[in-house]
Amino acid sequence: MQSSLFQAARQVTKHNGRTFLGSMQTCGYATHDDVDLVVIGSGPGGYVGAIKASQLGMKTVCIEKNATLGGTCLNVGCIPSKALLNNSHYFHMAKSGDLANRGIECGDVKLNLEKMMGEKTKAVGALTGGIKMLFKGNKVTHLEGHGKITGPNQVSVLGPDGEVTEVVNTKNIMIATGSEVTPFPGIDVDEETIVSSTGALSLKEVPEKMIIIGAGVIGVELGSVWARLGTQVTAVEFMGHVGGMGIDMDISKQFQRIMTKQGLKFKLNTKVTAAKKEGGKITVTVESVKDGKVENMEADVLLVCVGRRPYTQGLGLEELGIEMDNRGRVPVNSRFQSVLPNVYAIGDCIAGPMLAHKAEDEGIIAAEGMMGGPVHIDYNCVPSVVYTHPELAWVGKNEEDLKSEGIEFNVGKFPFAANSRAKCNNETDGLVKILGDKKTDRLLGAHIIGPGAGEMINEAALAMEYGASCEDIARVCHAHPTCSEAFREANLAAWSGKAINNM
Repeated sequence: MQSSLFQAARQVTKHNGRTFLGSMQTCGYATHDDVDLVVIGSGPGGYVGAIKASQLGMKTVCIEKNATLGGTCLNVGCIPSKALLNNSHYFHMAKSGDLANRGIECGDVKLNLEKMMGEKTKAVGALTGGIKMLFKGNKVTHLEGHGKITGPNQVSVLGPDGEVTEVVNTKNIMIATGSEVTPFPGIDVDEETIVSSTGALSLKEVPEKMIIIGAGVIGVELGSVWARLGTQVTAVEFMGHVGGMGIDMDISKQFQRIMTKQGLKFKLNTKVTAAKKEGGKITVTVESVKDGKVENMEADVLLVCVGRRPYTQGLGLEELGIEMDNRGRVPVNSRFQSVLPNVYAIGDCIAGPMLAHKAEDEGIIAAEGMMGGPVHIDYNCVPSVVYTHPELAWVGKNEEDLKSEGIEFNVGKFPFAANSRAKCNNETDGLVKILGDKKTDRLLGAHIIGPGAGEMINEAALAMEYGASCEDIARVCHAHPTCSEAFREANLAAWSGKAINNM
């Protein structure tokens, strides 16, 4: 970070024709006054909320503790993992003989892991740098340091040494600090052989064996990457299914079968009780939840993927009287206001799914609400995606939800094996499963395993936002040949009882 003296002397930015200066104070740090909104955190929720606020005419400052913008998602989460998932899939197609079966002979296929990691880094750099340009173009002031709320209308910026470098006086504050990896009791992560998702994205070599604690979204995605590159991967999961919370159990079983066919191994209903390093290896002790049977497993790398927890410590919330719930989240009302009406919170640090796109929506809506706009979000219409190959995606209710709520429903299914485009591409694993209200035919949930599921699920989310029926979707003309025709056919089956292109 630049020195306080230099920051105090420089012009920070110009906003809407007004000069925004960091003025020198006798206390030795720069101050910024007449700010409408300070956003703490520049992840998907924070940077999007900051840009929207500025577009609405608010004088906006965004404080980020890391050297690059974008938060976990862009730096050590969504973006780098998708780069590795994409490129490892290409390697697997060449190495496994898939390309040869398609008439593309590559000869001796070799992995250059350093170069693959370089492509990941290049993608991250381009996108984080892109946010910097977006801030500049939208006149959002970026301050680097740890943001701490030091008053109802004041945020201080702390340097690496914990000393205050700048103070911002503001009308509103938006907490968008995201989340951090949840530690596993008794297991110390060194990000080399015992790693979190962060370390798993930057391994220096392909391990022979990897054990993953947790078979949720992150565990299965990263397990897929390393399995494709040649690692023997075993995921140990406390629950009795893979895919994490919210997944339809029927879909989960099919997803597990596909992943097992690709080489991943799963130990379900099993808990990890200990892990220790021995002679360059890691010995992991696991215990069956059902019968208590204990087993020792050996691996070169242990990946801890037991979830994430809100990053809300050290923000000065307790001193302001803002109490966290039992999971460390900031309680907010429907307008994302905390107990202090001018202090808002969004994203992973409040209740709801920890998803980047959910945080983005909340950032936009919270900013609009500050300006008197309507505030509405339907969390039932927030999609979830697992970026394996094939992809897995869902939105709305699953069968278990509907049964527990006593809602009668129809089920429509259509396999990609009966879809012409999937057949042409030789990507026929998976299906589309649709749940429609038995009385009204309204689309209640969509669950997809298959090619492009992460793109296709957005059609379902749009339909649900507008209250569409399964018949509505079935009567919409879909281009041929496309994989999305399977989505139409599944809706046709849910509405009328029968698809066209499947027996």
